[in-house]
Amino acid sequence: MERWTIYLGAVILCASAGLTASDGPQSGQPNCAPTVDSACEINEKVASMESFRARTEDGDILTTNQGLKISDDSNSLKAGVRGSTLLEDFILREKITHFDHERIPERVVHARGAGAYGFFQVYNSLANITKAKFLQDPKKKTPVFVRFSTVGGFRGSADTVRDVRGFATKFYTEDGNFDIVGNNMPIFFIQDAIKFPDLIHSVKPEPHNEIPQAQSGHDNFYDFITQQPEAAHMLMWVNSDRGIPRSYANMEGFGIHTFRLINEQGVSRFVKFHWKPYLGVHSLTADDAGKLVGKDPDFHRRQLWESIASGAFPEWELGLQIVEAEDEFKFDFDILDPTKLIPEELVPVIRVGRLVLNRNPDNYFAETEQVAFCIANIVPGIDFSDDPLMQGRIFSYLDTQITRLGGPNFQEIPINRPVCPFLKNNQRDGLHRDTINVGQTNYHKNTLNAGLPKEATPAAGFQGFPERIAANKVRARSPSFDDHFSQAILFWTSLSSWEQDHLVDSFTGEMAHCQPAIRERLVRLLLNINESLSNRVALNVGVKIDPMPYHTAPPKPVTPSPALSQRNQSKDTILTRVVAVLVADGVNGQAVAQFKNAIIAAGGNVSIIAPRFGRHEAIKISS
Repeated sequence: MERWTIYLGAVILCASAGLTASDGPQSGQPNCAPTVDSACEINEKVASMESFRARTEDGDILTTNQGLKISDDSNSLKAGVRGSTLLEDFILREKITHFDHERIPERVVHARGAGAYGFFQVYNSLANITKAKFLQDPKKKTPVFVRFSTVGGFRGSADTVRDVRGFATKFYTEDGNFDIVGNNMPIFFIQDAIKFPDLIHSVKPEPHNEIPQAQSGHDNFYDFITQQPEAAHMLMWVNSDRGIPRSYANMEGFGIHTFRLINEQGVSRFVKFHWKPYLGVHSLTADDAGKLVGKDPDFHRRQLWESIASGAFPEWELGLQIVEAEDEFKFDFDILDPTKLIPEELVPVIRVGRLVLNRNPDNYFAETEQVAFCIANIVPGIDFSDDPLMQGRIFSYLDTQITRLGGPNFQEIPINRPVCPFLKNNQRDGLHRDTINVGQTNYHKNTLNAGLPKEATPAAGFQGFPERIAANKVRARSPSFDDHFSQAILFWTSLSSWEQDHLVDSFTGEMAHCQPAIRERLVRLLLNINESLSNRVALNVGVKIDPMPYHTAPPKPVTPSPALSQRNQSKDTILTRVVAVLVADGVNGQAVAQFKNAIIAAGGNVSIIAPRFGRHEAIKISS
């Protein structure tokens, strides 16, 4: 027998026939350095940010922000070695003052997040349906930055809480930035943006005691939501397994709203955007999610970072559901209603391109925290619809970035800068203005500067779809939005039995933190969806069923949609998974090494679990 050595960490077979290890999961794929180098594919956006990166180099000397060299950064200026600190210590004041102002307002929603760079590449030209250039050239890789997030929790909350997940993608196109600001669920709680402040106020910690953090199971949220029957469908989604995804790479993404695609001929079609994960859709169990909140609150962001660093790049396909303009009203629901989805069996999802994330940020704050997504960021060939929730978001996202990032010049922050020419306008000044505009004129039209900058030609500039509008000003909702339960019923009947069990368990857990009157209202709401669902939750939470239904449009007959069940969206693959190997002194080192090599060859990772850190004696059993 030959003696081997194993260190706690990932096992790597060395030439000396011994085993050494590092402290994290290892992959057989090449590492991608955290800075620009040959190991990473450099795209336009990554390259354009190089002038803004500051790296420590040999010979660097510590300085103040004004460039003054500092010889002592450990002691403040005092009146004697035991005396008072002097106000004249400008080095101390600069350092402390900067520290005191390092935090910016966190996002009101989606505060907790993680991001990465990558590219999007269309499979075939879509010029027949859109004049968006990034959707026309199969050879072009459009740079992107993607940010994933939870919705309700603060920036310091945990990753694996039950919540909607944000899935926001910024495309840096030759015609400007295009943002799909979506979620991992295809619908939302409310139909009109005017209810958004109420929704978020209700789900945030209760204002009298700031409890609970990143949890929807409390009185305020369910007091609000059980009085909004339009939220029934979304309530089913968030309490399903979709509310606790296994990883970002195992999430679907959705643009939620109905957009328009417009081609060169001016023909408009409606579209819904989908992201389909290469690794399939998988979730955590509620028990595992709860344990991870305490044991590894960074579980999702760590998984994303390590996957990219190891070369196991997350990947999705962009899918489109296209509805011809003349088919806008052919469904038994309104395609402008954000609480409704279009079943894939009615309108198939056409996969048109791929999204690959292949580079981690250099600095979390400068990039992931300061990136500003705005649903108003569109490019020629893509336009809005009259979805009332979308219409409110067009205003709200721009407004919140101005507050959060310190003024109207947030687009000059490197991560937000387009890769095409921008700031070619007469907007001036404001906080944090970096651009130095040269010249006399700052208005349009002018003759003193040859009329520059000039308007684009109609063919080159953005042209909104000339939708014909003939209506009275009303503060009301379309009757076509009134059916609040048919698609909630569709979702329930499309789930497998074990997914239904998980949904019942989730509602039960949520109600454990709510008072009896609110439990009764939830049970009543669920009765409009399915009697068995309502009965099971009622039994678990100890309330009687109120048979009185909500007064909304009666639900319509539904046909189950297989696409809504994770049973049909999962993939059996070891790619990106980490396999734990339990070892102790006396383990068969050769077997461990062979197992490790086999897992890595299949695309997985290996991590060693042992009674202690450090060296463990193993044996090699010869054949």
